[in-house]
Amino acid sequence: MKKVISMFIILMLLVFVGPAAAGTYKGKAIKAKLASEEIEGDFMTVWARNFSEHMKKWSDGKIDISVYPYGTLGATGDINELAQMGVVQFVFSDYAWISSFVPQAQVLALNYLFPTEKVPEILDWMVKNGEFMPLLEKAFRKNGLVPLSIMFEGWQWMSSKKEIKSLDDVKGLKLRLMSSKLLVEDYQAYGAAPTPMSYGEVYSGLQMGLIDAQVNPLFAIYSMKFYEVQNYLTQLKSEPFLGIPTVNQDFFDSLTKEAQQEMRKFWIDAIIPAGKWITERNASDGEKMKKAKPELKFTVLDDATIAAFKAKAETVYPLYTKIGGEGSQAILDALLKDIENAKKELGVK
Repeated sequence: MKKVISMFIILMLLVFVGPAAAGTYKGKAIKAKLASEEIEGDFMTVWARNFSEHMKKWSDGKIDISVYPYGTLGATGDINELAQMGVVQFVFSDYAWISSFVPQAQVLALNYLFPTEKVPEILDWMVKNGEFMPLLEKAFRKNGLVPLSIMFEGWQWMSSKKEIKSLDDVKGLKLRLMSSKLLVEDYQAYGAAPTPMSYGEVYSGLQMGLIDAQVNPLFAIYSMKFYEVQNYLTQLKSEPFLGIPTVNQDFFDSLTKEAQQEMRKFWIDAIIPAGKWITERNASDGEKMKKAKPELKFTVLDDATIAAFKAKAETVYPLYTKIGGEGSQAILDALLKDIENAKKELGVK
């Protein structure tokens, strides 16, 4: 009789409680820090907080990741160094600022590699099926870091004090860029005079005339108020802004396999929904800028003008293997192959 009652209790528990979740965390309690390259409310910080909340829920509160927006732990270059040193465990950076530590990441700074549509879907296919991501991780690991995914944050826009209609209009333009040797080469090829500058210094640089122009996605131009001291926004369709959520290698390798897999899964699964989120956000912020400053002019260059920019951009491609360091040719080849395969799979021209 006791056996019958015991079996009944077990069956009832299975009905009402269900089996244990497949990803139940059995590791030790962890407190970690994540430094974001962007301010509160912008893409990297929003999705970093989503990641933190997800891992806390998945681990029943055992994995506690505190998120630090831009400026709270240092400038854009500083936070990547902190992650490499293990002072913070995670950093959400981009292909340019992290290139001081992983020069191979600059391959994503080459202009006109990606199609003008379905970039999140392209990245999703690449990360899940391609040859590029394992090679990129190998390069990151040699520098004490691990990339968890690649995230689309919208297309870069050039904001300027004068109107940009052609390559001639870019000649001599004092243009702020993120810190990357390859990005500098990109815009020098267009005839500009690029100047790497920290994110927090851009507004004052534009205001005081130290620079004439800068490059960022629309949400950043709005949230950092760059549009207040600029007259024109120009879309070259040359460069998707790509974020790389990254973790310190020693910390990551010390985690359970289940925790590692869940962290990767979160960021990979987020590529497409985050891409949708930022596309809507960029459109909304564009409208807010037009309303706040009606005289601000938005221009998307025509196909013939873009073709002229693209021809100049292609002259920079061979420089990547000189700047990108060990294994850079294989990384470039894999990226080009993955993009083409993804385009075929997704029906993108």
